[in-house]
Amino acid sequence: MNRALTVFGGLCGAAGVSLSAAAAHMGGGNAATAATMLLMHAPLFVATGLYGVKRLGLWSVGLLAIGLLLFSGDLLWRAYLGDRLFAMAAPAGGIAMIAGWLAIAAWACFGREDTAD
Repeated sequence: MNRALTVFGGLCGAAGVSLSAAAAHMGGGNAATAATMLLMHAPLFVATGLYGVKRLGLWSVGLLAIGLLLFSGDLLWRAYLGDRLFAMAAPAGGIAMIAGWLAIAAWACFGREDTAD
């Protein structure tokens, strides 16, 4: 088991639910989009944390985590502070998430069984 990934997944889920409520009550498309992305990815982090991946699987999930933080962080920064996190943060995060999902697919096709157990 990878505790850090499991905790990260739980935090993503909690943040996603909280942001969904905030977006519903206060409005804001960027906050709703960030909430959706957080909720959509949270189960992946929990599952990989409980499964205990390492090597390529861990790199894949790491790419997704970095992308999710950049993408959602930029949207939330815009929603609540009125400015962007930094130039191209959301696109860079989106590209990292796409690369992470493709790396997971490659890991599933070509990787060995590399659980932490």
